[in-house]
Amino acid sequence: MELRHLQHFVAVAEDQHFTRAAERLMVSQSGLSASIRALERELQTPLFVRTTRRVTLTEAGRALLGEAERILAQVRSAHEAVAAVQGVLRGTLALGTEQCIAGVHVAGLLAAFRRRHPDVEIRLRQAGSGVLAEEVAAGRLDLAFAYRTQADTDQLRSVSLTGEPMTVLCHPTHRLATGGAAVTPEELGGEVFVDFHPDWGPRRTTDTAFAAAGVRRTVALEVNDVHSLLDLVDENLGIAVVPRHFRHKREALTAVPVKGTGEAVYETVALLPPLQATSPAARALMALLEQGTHEGP
Repeated sequence: MELRHLQHFVAVAEDQHFTRAAERLMVSQSGLSASIRALERELQTPLFVRTTRRVTLTEAGRALLGEAERILAQVRSAHEAVAAVQGVLRGTLALGTEQCIAGVHVAGLLAAFRRRHPDVEIRLRQAGSGVLAEEVAAGRLDLAFAYRTQADTDQLRSVSLTGEPMTVLCHPTHRLATGGAAVTPEELGGEVFVDFHPDWGPRRTTDTAFAAAGVRRTVALEVNDVHSLLDLVDENLGIAVVPRHFRHKREALTAVPVKGTGEAVYETVALLPPLQATSPAARALMALLEQGTHEGP
């Protein structure tokens, strides 16, 4: 099994199209097709279901994809490790992050990294914490800054960044804004909520807290970015339960503490592969983070 066959296979799986994958890889479509056929012959099973419009993975193809991505990530790490020993950090840093993550100023950290390591290409992806954890475990990302979604595993480890309580944000004319006292999930049960997609860390924290309190809530307005959430609350269309640091992003809103939520602590972490599989670029970025070469939000 040749590495180029795995590279070609992953490209076709990502693009779900032979022509687009061939253009991205800068190889001929016939050569790419031959490479996939050679891999299928070696494995003695089809890897794709081919149609006139696109290709999709077979069950065998799905099984191979995760392993192929991990193998290619390890090969890349090996090349980068040799370059690092030679005194030059090269290659790619693939980083994932949730929006407005607490405990790290991502832009400032990446700027410091680029100044130190100008030969490393930086790639940034923004997504929910569940997706980011999967991407790091599969080797598609070198590391990610996210909400803690699970305990450490053989494929994923975490380094704690910070933790903070959740708070309610509401319009200044909302009934909750007048009292000023902390509220419980039970007192919020009948409210209209603005919240993020269920994969987001703040949404997971809030869902867990309300479930623990036995309170059902309905998210009427679901968004995928912080500014939209704040805009909706600012128009008094609903309330939001968010990490405390969100309060400083919209001073006009009223913040009300939440009590009785048990484990409702928003904990953010750096997600990384096992130590031996961590790329030199990821190690260098974490070293800058530990040195305090960033500013928290």
